[in-house]
Amino acid sequence: MAHRDRPRSRRARLRRGARNARDRLLRPQTLSQAGRTAYQLVWQDDITSLRHYPARREAPPPQRHRVPLVIVPPLAVNMLIYDLFEQRSLVRFLRDSGFDLYLIDWGRPQREHDERHLSDYIQRLLPAALAQVRAHSGEQQLSLHGWSMGGLFASCYAALGDPDIRNLVLLGAPCDYHAAGGVNWQNRLLSLPMRGLRRLTGLTPHSTRRQWWRSPGWANALAFKLASPTGTLRGYTELLRRLDDRDHVASHATHAAFLDDMVAYPGGVMQDVVQYLLTENRLARGRLPLPGSEASLSGLRASTLLLTGDRDPIVPPASSQRLLELIGSEDASLIEVPGGHMSIVSGSQAPTRIWPAMRDWLAPRSA
Repeated sequence: MAHRDRPRSRRARLRRGARNARDRLLRPQTLSQAGRTAYQLVWQDDITSLRHYPARREAPPPQRHRVPLVIVPPLAVNMLIYDLFEQRSLVRFLRDSGFDLYLIDWGRPQREHDERHLSDYIQRLLPAALAQVRAHSGEQQLSLHGWSMGGLFASCYAALGDPDIRNLVLLGAPCDYHAAGGVNWQNRLLSLPMRGLRRLTGLTPHSTRRQWWRSPGWANALAFKLASPTGTLRGYTELLRRLDDRDHVASHATHAAFLDDMVAYPGGVMQDVVQYLLTENRLARGRLPLPGSEASLSGLRASTLLLTGDRDPIVPPASSQRLLELIGSEDASLIEVPGGHMSIVSGSQAPTRIWPAMRDWLAPRSA
């Protein structure tokens, strides 16, 4: 009897695997669990918008924190990273922890947005969004949460001198682009010919057309995956091995909803990144990547929490930690957490090993 049941069980697994493979390839949206937390759209300007995540009415009210918290995301990513799963949703965790939560969505830059530079985000779009947060919440003081380049935006904006930025929470925020570890060796190699070209010819990335520097979404997705090729390959291998497991296939589709749908870097932004950050490494010297600005990172006085991933290949710990040597804050903390660049913001260990530490640091500073 057991021998007859074994082929039958194998056939059932094959049928489940075929059904799951079909849905993963042809109908991934039916599997994805991302982006299910309710929010209100409170402002939009061209492609940039502002979301507000109101407290749940049906839940017992948690202790409410007076100072609103604003998530400042990086470019190139879609916002699903902040709301991947019901139990691994950063926006849901922060909302349910009593924070009045907002999220800025930079949108999907098209060809006409190649004129945008880092200065447009730091000196124009971010202040405009924060003005809307202040108007909507009725509070002047704000806390900023920035991951990756979002951390760069938040720290540079705070360094420009807004006295009502009370707290900064920075995850995997880059500072020293030539520090040891990760992909920074590529930055150091790139900086040599770029400096030589400028010395010999006077040419810089800004001497060429912005459109030439546009980085399309598919290229950003590929670069993100290649930063950890072993992990990417392991994910697809495990998918094939567990095709009959609906929950595992749904988890893979949910991650892919973020990883396979990245958006473009505007050409002007990439000009600035290559010249100011990769070649000149301005932030590591305390200077902001803003032409004509005399402000420096020493002007950042907000309370600052810096979280670095011990296995982050994109922004290795040494790159982030340089920031603490340059800012003017008298209340600055560093926590090294387990994980890589994506997992420190939304990985499987984040809800238990990262987010609570972030909440416990921020809550008493938000009264």
